[in-house]
Amino acid sequence: MTQIAAPTHPFDAAVELTARTGAPDAYRGHTSPAYANMVGPFGGVTAATLLRAILQHPERLGEPLSLTVNFAGPIADGEFEVTARPTRTNRSTQHWNVELVQDGAVTTTATAVFGRRRETWDSTEIAAPPAPSAHDVAVHEFPDFIAWARNYELRFVEGAVPEPDAGAQPGSTSTLWVRDNPPRPLDFPALTALCDVFYPRAFLRLGRYLPAGTVSLTVYFHADATLLAAQADDAVLATARAQRFGKGYFDQSGEIWGRDGALLATTHQLVYFKD
Repeated sequence: MTQIAAPTHPFDAAVELTARTGAPDAYRGHTSPAYANMVGPFGGVTAATLLRAILQHPERLGEPLSLTVNFAGPIADGEFEVTARPTRTNRSTQHWNVELVQDGAVTTTATAVFGRRRETWDSTEIAAPPAPSAHDVAVHEFPDFIAWARNYELRFVEGAVPEPDAGAQPGSTSTLWVRDNPPRPLDFPALTALCDVFYPRAFLRLGRYLPAGTVSLTVYFHADATLLAAQADDAVLATARAQRFGKGYFDQSGEIWGRDGALLATTHQLVYFKD
């Protein structure tokens, strides 16, 4: 019987990297039109691509514990090169520097910490926000010009993208159920991208669109590979809010929650805006 290979999921195609022959730390990639943002690619897929470079590296130790990505300049449509180098490896942790270069210019930098996890006492002090089940919340469509959003099933519990006549809002919190579209089992690159699905908090507070973009994104991974595998392709509950807006920048803190109230990741951003 002839076996027909399943088509590659759009996300996996977007973060695909090919090792450069003779350069063990270097990989080649290509932007994906499916994950285009208003300017350049969706930042979440860029962050996931940098993490993928470490995951593919032959010297990688353990699983991701943290990732910080600094978006230094725009990424144009086309090919790019990612370099991932381990800067120090200890018995239980490993530290990485990563760069994305395009046409000889560095556009994105990242640092990451990987490590071996072990069983210890554990406790989660925060709780998931109250929310109805995902199936009880309608799917929300982003504007057509935001291509990357079509790759996610977004069900807003609160804080959906404001309508043109919404006006200013007193708070900046958005909470939503989200998963890949088409559904895809959750792994570390996908979780990384999900940490960036929140549209700029200034849009919600002001009730209108304005120029804005992430300058720096950090993800803390609280789940190991076993916990992520248990999520399968279920929707996760994502929530984010800002703490301070002013002088052209604001911050953003978010959480990604999985089955049975498991905290999968926390995330923080610094975002530029122009008003």
